[in-house]
Amino acid sequence: MYTTESEIQFAICIAGEEDRDLEAWKVYRVLPDSKADEVACLRVIDESGEDYLYPKQRFVIVELPEDVRARLLATVEQ
Repeated sequence: MYTTESEIQFAICIAGEEDRDLEAWKVYRVLPDSKADEVACLRVIDESGEDYLYPKQRFVIVELPEDVRARLLATVEQ
């Protein structure tokens, strides 16, 4: 599925994982996923570089200025 830049959100992880796929207080890309939303999850690109479902309560969605979003996307897409 193709995702446009405007559909990508960012979230700060507020609760890491024991298996280290998430780090607390790190910013992660969140991809749109209506089915994940139905089960109170977010589709997050984690430390493995893959996207997985994680409970929403582990994250806080952050709104970033457009120039910051663009720079952050450029960094994670390298």
